[in-house]
Amino acid sequence: MMRQYELVERVQAYNPDVDEQLLNKAYVYAMQKHGSQKRASGDPYFNHPLEVAAILTELKLDDASIAVGLLHDTIEDTDATRAEIDQLFGAEIAAIVDGLTKIDRLNLVSREEAQAENLRKLLLAISQDVRVLLVKLADRLHNMRTLQFMPPEKQQRIAQETMDIYAPLAGRMGMQDMRNELEDISFRILQPEHYQAIVARLDEMQAEYRETIATISTELSERLAVEGITARVKARVKSPFSIFNKIERKSIALEQLSDMIGFRVIVGSVEECYRTVGVVHTQWKVVPLRFKDYISVPKHNDYQSIHTTIVGPGRQRVELQIRTEDMDRIAEFGIAAHALYKDGASANLGRIEQESQAYGSLRQTIGHLTTGNSSTEDFLEYTKLELFQDQVFCFTPRGRLIALPRGATPIDFAYALHTDIGDTCVGAKINGSILPLVTQLRSGDEVEIIRDQNHSPPMNWLGIAATGKARAAIRRAVRLAATQRAFALGEHVLLMMLEREGVMLDDGEAKALAEALGTPSRRDLLIAVGEGKIGSEPLAAELAKLKGLRKRRRKLDLPVADTADGWFALRATDLFRFRVPGGQRSGPRAKAALAQLDFHMPVTVSGEGVVPGDRLVGILQPDSPMLVYPIHSEALIDLHDSDVAWVDVRWNLTGEDKLYATVITMESVNKPGSLAQISSAIAACDANINNLVMRMISPDFHQMIFEIEVRDLAQLTDVLATLKRSPGLSAVQRAGIREAGMISTLEWDGNVDRRFVDDER
Repeated sequence: MMRQYELVERVQAYNPDVDEQLLNKAYVYAMQKHGSQKRASGDPYFNHPLEVAAILTELKLDDASIAVGLLHDTIEDTDATRAEIDQLFGAEIAAIVDGLTKIDRLNLVSREEAQAENLRKLLLAISQDVRVLLVKLADRLHNMRTLQFMPPEKQQRIAQETMDIYAPLAGRMGMQDMRNELEDISFRILQPEHYQAIVARLDEMQAEYRETIATISTELSERLAVEGITARVKARVKSPFSIFNKIERKSIALEQLSDMIGFRVIVGSVEECYRTVGVVHTQWKVVPLRFKDYISVPKHNDYQSIHTTIVGPGRQRVELQIRTEDMDRIAEFGIAAHALYKDGASANLGRIEQESQAYGSLRQTIGHLTTGNSSTEDFLEYTKLELFQDQVFCFTPRGRLIALPRGATPIDFAYALHTDIGDTCVGAKINGSILPLVTQLRSGDEVEIIRDQNHSPPMNWLGIAATGKARAAIRRAVRLAATQRAFALGEHVLLMMLEREGVMLDDGEAKALAEALGTPSRRDLLIAVGEGKIGSEPLAAELAKLKGLRKRRRKLDLPVADTADGWFALRATDLFRFRVPGGQRSGPRAKAALAQLDFHMPVTVSGEGVVPGDRLVGILQPDSPMLVYPIHSEALIDLHDSDVAWVDVRWNLTGEDKLYATVITMESVNKPGSLAQISSAIAACDANINNLVMRMISPDFHQMIFEIEVRDLAQLTDVLATLKRSPGLSAVQRAGIREAGMISTLEWDGNVDRRFVDDER
């Protein structure tokens, strides 16, 4: 066990002004509080906080951080209190210790929820003081080093949690050495066979290339010295987990890897970094496409270096990382290398953000993640998406740099600029070319977003977006659009009812009507009506009570009994059900049509076609079949004031797997391959094309009218959304009666060129 004086000496080695009294007091207090407690290994529990403090000295942290390392488990595992630590060690240290205190004692529903709440609390504490993260990582590192004393199932769980959360957090803060050790211990526990195979191969390579490594180091140093550059060259071996990742990502065998050993070239200045690149590229052949300049564009975790790969002595590929001493220190220790707390305390957070882009970025991301009431599942998903992915760097046309996770698309880019830009995005130019929104971005891409103020994001964008911010915004926009549609439909239903009865509602009466039906406001009432949560019958009944209307008697002798929910199935078809109470029957023709209604009446579907999921309206006229329209049909506008009966219609599906015809229309750029592009997009959604009409609307554009077959409204929505994302297409929508009628007037002969119809013909 490390003695008090040994701990003080460790800190004195990098901080001569160490507060010995503080460290001694924390050492004694923690040792007394933990007393006779034992760890799973059988060692005294106090060994753990002492080892955590030792790890923090390796990071050269301030006295307060070392004291927190000694005290970090006292509130959770002993009878110590926040107030006591506050009194003995000050508010600053007490706040950090409290930020590290776990919440495992809470009675949470599931382990996933417990993990999410622990992570949420940790992130909030990190946003207040980065030392919370540094101490937490040191705590996790020592726990991982002693994980072999835990039961196997607990080892697996802790290793997976470390791999998912703590190792990526260390990487996000640029603490690469700590990240590598956390990942390798976790990797050894989670996949022991892969770990042993890679370690064995690394040992073989180091023995096999020992002389080559020495030769390369000597030649590099001597060649740079000739050019007046003093350099420190050191060989490095990649970590087993990073090698495993590369094998998985590139789908290659372990034996095919040639760059498991690389070299770091440490020079005195940024200028010498670029001079070194010139010397190396002049002396040896360069491997194409293996040059990256992270000095000009640093990584999100403050990492800076120049990467290049050359063909060195013995035709051996050699990977080089060229950097300054400061860059090398930050690459190893990350944010801890900034030595931000020498003059004390969290009051310097503004300065921290200036010196560490990684911490400033992390605080902003945490602010986004911890705002709002996202579910446990969403929070964990968004956190992993936002914090724990490698990044690509793209540019706006004006040169603004946007960092995104690997796998991001133009949709993520648009939402990274602004939520409004994302919501109105309809396309993107990548490096000057219009490409699909599903295109994955690469570092260096210039992205220009094409917008349409009338557009709103479809639900299937959730499968395309890679960032938590984009997914949250898409869900929010989809919910808002659905609510607005429901409100408009509910408002239409109420207005029709008021017109039929010849009455009006003032604000007070509207509120009273809403409250009578269990909703807090008129808007909530109309949304509930539009969503079908409140039917037309209870709405009409409450409206009659409120306005003192006499209940109208129905003079209908329907031949078949009512079903349990008040709907009647038409015997002529299994597709639809109808009910009369919501019908409009004020005129004599409407009354006559309703009087002859029976269950053997034929049903005709409007020309646009209806699909399961559409809200439907039935129109009845005397001596005519019932004509079923989707609620969005333009024909209903012309019928609004007509003397016809409006009947509520719903689907009566029996579970059979059928396809339903409907018509869509769009405008396409007149260029080779456009029809094939549209057909491929429709086929990709598993929809079938029945018929097609093409009309020239200008020399450069055609109008395309397709009759397609789909299973339901969800599949149709997917088709429309996919077509809207396709380059060269605009005005993609379901067809109206006029366009749909063009399909039915032609006979299909299999020849697209003969399908052309002109307006003037």
